[in-house]
Amino acid sequence: MILVMITASVLPSVLLLLYIWKKDPVPEPFWWLFRSFTCGVLICSFVAAIENIVKTMLFGSGEPTTLLGTTLMAFLVAALPEEGCKLITLHGLLKKNPYFDEHIDGIVYAVCVGLGFATVENIAYVLGEPDNWMGVAISRALLAVPAHYAFAVVMGYYYSVYHFVDRSKAVRMRILLIPVLLHGIYDALAFSGTVNPVIGGMAFFVLVFFCIKMHKYCDRQILAQIKRDMDGVPLTAWREKAGSTTEGEHSSFL
Repeated sequence: MILVMITASVLPSVLLLLYIWKKDPVPEPFWWLFRSFTCGVLICSFVAAIENIVKTMLFGSGEPTTLLGTTLMAFLVAALPEEGCKLITLHGLLKKNPYFDEHIDGIVYAVCVGLGFATVENIAYVLGEPDNWMGVAISRALLAVPAHYAFAVVMGYYYSVYHFVDRSKAVRMRILLIPVLLHGIYDALAFSGTVNPVIGGMAFFVLVFFCIKMHKYCDRQILAQIKRDMDGVPLTAWREKAGSTTEGEHSSFL
């Protein structure tokens, strides 16, 4: 049964990884994708430690009991540490990656990191509810894991825009700010039901609508980056370039 539970926890991430891999006209080397996913897995313990420290500072040994408290929990305990650590990991992977040479690549690598993190988180949630593991697995497969995918798409999009297109401070800030904002809103809506069931019920419908709009936005970002790559270099030359890239200098924003 544990094997079935773990499989149900991992499957959503695998499907989303396959989705973004198929979107990339010039797929990245498997080793770099695997490395990125593994790094997302490895940061989980570090992120959990930071979250526990921040949570203790804000709420002591208890849990938030007000909507303000759950909102602070969403943004300061969950969204900021998680997205911040994902960004540091992404930057470490891409600053010397010789294959980071197309706009879509930032999204692909960010998704690998984000889904590595989301996979471990999903396993923990599903195994933590043995009596209702199937309900937890289904709900998280439809909402939580795709949400981590969406946060990663946005982060990867702005990372590539900053690296290849616009080195402005505004774009640089969006690399972290927009994913934290989306993540915080998502968690604030999800956490509200723990302190107010009525508001939580209404928030759930808002959450579903928010997720739909967020994923449509992410699809537009993916298509925009693919179009930038296709317009920038003729497809035949672009494929040759991807196959013969050598390591070079990469921008730093940290």
